[in-house]
Amino acid sequence: MRRRVLRVAIGLFILYAVMAVLCGVFLAEITLHPPRHPLRHQEKATAIVRDQFHTALQDVSTMTGDGVKLKAWFIEPQNGNRSVVILLHGVTDNREGVAGFAPMFLQAGYTVLIPDARAHGESGGSIATYGLRERYDILQWTKWIRRPNGCVYLFGESMGAAIALQATEVNPGLCAVAVESPFSTFREIAYDRMAQHTPFGTRFWRSAGRPVIEIALAYAKLRYDVDLTKANPEEAMEHSRVPALLIAGTADRNIPMRHSAELIRTSGSHAQMWVVSGADHGGAVSVAHDEFQRRILDWFRDHQQLQ
Repeated sequence: MRRRVLRVAIGLFILYAVMAVLCGVFLAEITLHPPRHPLRHQEKATAIVRDQFHTALQDVSTMTGDGVKLKAWFIEPQNGNRSVVILLHGVTDNREGVAGFAPMFLQAGYTVLIPDARAHGESGGSIATYGLRERYDILQWTKWIRRPNGCVYLFGESMGAAIALQATEVNPGLCAVAVESPFSTFREIAYDRMAQHTPFGTRFWRSAGRPVIEIALAYAKLRYDVDLTKANPEEAMEHSRVPALLIAGTADRNIPMRHSAELIRTSGSHAQMWVVSGADHGGAVSVAHDEFQRRILDWFRDHQQLQ
């Protein structure tokens, strides 16, 4: 009887180990290779920019140090204020996902750059790294902009928010950033994502299910030389002094508000948090439209000095 129980236990352990490896590899692959969506509304965006702002929607590109061609829209308003806002979209999205924020910045005189993140939209790159490499892509875009007498600001949503915060560590010349729904660390958002897409909660994925996540992280490192644990906005904010406004919705189930709260807890006095009651993921502009615009524009106006 004891031998039979032992054989069953060993068999179950081997089955669990095999399943953990297979699930970990699958998880890493789908994380690093998010589905890519093409641009669908460029003609509409071109018409809006032309008719409402009497300027052109320019297709621009730059090349990164590791040979990835990044593409973006560049919009320069008439009588601009010499400063630029870079808009950063979320995972599996493209530049069209944040283009709707461009008018509020154009109306205030800001030039707007709206890039596709690497491995998204029309930009090159075979894998997404959630800020690990993208932070340097933002640095490359700021060099491309070349505005010695004006500020460069970042506005990001979701993954774009996390990228923006990480970019502040390697690009201290940014004047300020405003972000909505960032994750605090890649490991923390991995627990949340697994809980959201399985019947098990975050407690399970922090304990019995954790080997799957650890295998996924190890596989990404071994196969692609990408250490996703270093996609860490929390650590970036600890080292950065770029002013950061964090926007969090109380109804956000995608990236829960605790991520922003943790970022604020570990950051210095250069960061502030605005909590929007009832706002879902990326939904602050819908719940509090006028205040959303006012807070962000005021934040940028209040930080017009280069760091």
